[in-house]
Amino acid sequence: MARAEFFRQKNRGTPIYDHYFFNTRERVQYGFISFCIVAFFAFFFYRSLWAVFFLCPLGVFCYLGFQKERGKKRGKRLEEEFKDCILSVSANLRAGYSVENAFEESLRDIRELYGKNSLMCGELLRIKKGIAHNVPLEALLLELGERSGSGNIQEFGEVFAIARDSGGRLPEIIQSAADLIGEKIVLQQEIQVMLSGRLFEQKIMSVIPFLLTGYVEISNRGFFRILYHNPTGVAVMSGCLTLYLAAVTLSDRICARIA
Repeated sequence: MARAEFFRQKNRGTPIYDHYFFNTRERVQYGFISFCIVAFFAFFFYRSLWAVFFLCPLGVFCYLGFQKERGKKRGKRLEEEFKDCILSVSANLRAGYSVENAFEESLRDIRELYGKNSLMCGELLRIKKGIAHNVPLEALLLELGERSGSGNIQEFGEVFAIARDSGGRLPEIIQSAADLIGEKIVLQQEIQVMLSGRLFEQKIMSVIPFLLTGYVEISNRGFFRILYHNPTGVAVMSGCLTLYLAAVTLSDRICARIA
């Protein structure tokens, strides 16, 4: 997806959640962080400003990694808010509201739980406007599922549309869907808690080589001088950099696959 299309949809009030692009402030912020990482690696492995130019691909990789991580966090936040939304809708249906009014009333609960600037609050406002313009609720939910990139939200929209067409008992169906999504989210959170220690260890292990090398350099001035500003040293440090980046990338992928 093009960045321009992403922000065009966002400005229209129909944000796309399976992609994420930084805004101007975030681009400056994370661009600066990525540059600092590149500058640090250039100094640590080569002691040369020229190395910054050769390590630019590393900066791009870091920048895109930050952007992808922000997108994942936003998607998880949307799922969590959506779960509470349909729980509220289910309670409103049992209280006697119609389906459309149940979704409109859930806006108040989501605003109290997550604030008026929350993701689901914006989606509920859009649903409310759509209902006011006679857009079928199931069409709005199906579109939200497509934009969300979340299998749970997509499944709910499809189940809701089928139940609405077949005249199924919506309160029970919505409650069942909410329980299922809630169980999945709780399970994912438990996995994250179990992995949090390992993730912290992984981050510590990725920093330890620099700490050990810094300690040796401070306690023995010039100990690593032979590794810089000569072809052999550049080759050795390039190999070390490659191995380090491969190890960090592999550990990140293993943790992401488990999570």
